[in-house]
Amino acid sequence: MQVDEPVLLPRLSRVAVCGGTHGNELSGVYLVREMLKTEKRKEDGEPASVLMVLSNPRAMQQCSRYVDTDLNRCFTHATLNGPVSEGAPYEIFRARELNALLGPKGSRAAVDLICDLHNTTANMGLSFIAYSDCDWICLHIFRYLQMPDTPMRFIHFDVSTKESYSLDSIGKHGFAMEIGPQPHGCVKSNIYTAMKEGVQHMQDWVRCFNSGCVFDGGPVDVFTMVKNLDYPRDGETRSITAAIHPRLQDRDFCLLHPGEPLFQAFSGETIKYKGNEPLYAFFINECAYYEKGIALSLARKKRVTVPSIRVQTDEEERASEQSFASEEEE
Repeated sequence: MQVDEPVLLPRLSRVAVCGGTHGNELSGVYLVREMLKTEKRKEDGEPASVLMVLSNPRAMQQCSRYVDTDLNRCFTHATLNGPVSEGAPYEIFRARELNALLGPKGSRAAVDLICDLHNTTANMGLSFIAYSDCDWICLHIFRYLQMPDTPMRFIHFDVSTKESYSLDSIGKHGFAMEIGPQPHGCVKSNIYTAMKEGVQHMQDWVRCFNSGCVFDGGPVDVFTMVKNLDYPRDGETRSITAAIHPRLQDRDFCLLHPGEPLFQAFSGETIKYKGNEPLYAFFINECAYYEKGIALSLARKKRVTVPSIRVQTDEEERASEQSFASEEEE
């Protein structure tokens, strides 16, 4: 039986772990602070340097999601490169500082991998959120991380590179590690521990990859976001008039069928899902999304076959760079 040759990918020499992009999502804040405490100089033979970043220090001081505007929506190409006035929101300036530190976005100088740490009030377990369903690095890390006591899913936001808006999009590879449920503004030990283990496993995988290990391919279930649903609202005041139905609450990644209960109106009646197809519900009743007009998100699930991969040797990397330079000249 013929065995497919592994896909060869460049070494991951620069990795960033970011916490506090939202200042009240405290697992990432405390984990990065702890990592900064125990940081040691890179030892001989250490194959990757890890940069720890506290992304939004002003919001962290206030224990708020943001100061002026959501930092994790400030990394589009237009926002990073367009004109900016002196009175622009703090997060616009902070996004540009982070782009200078970790990017520039879309350039060869950008860090190789960004893991941005987040919490959610939704019952989502540990989720990877990425902009590609064929980034073999992110998908292999996800496969490697499988933890028996923590439900894990891979979420794909089908958005172009220019329109990708979150901090992790600065890197050549990147994902958000989203863990919940945890109320914003507090930290739960089990959620913190799951995040810590996830980051440790990610670092272990990078070390193995850079040392030349071959990672076998296999299937990954990917949830591609289709749309968001808002709460029912009063036509005049725009106040919400219903809450997530009890039969749906806390059932993130359940398959929601047309005709099933979706909301329960404050007046008592059940409002049913009127979609044309069954879709998977997630970010159900996320606290931070009330202001964004999002009650929950819906996704389709598909199975992606991930190929085997290994790191390029120095010789293979040089040949790849020469080929890239030749293509640029043409």
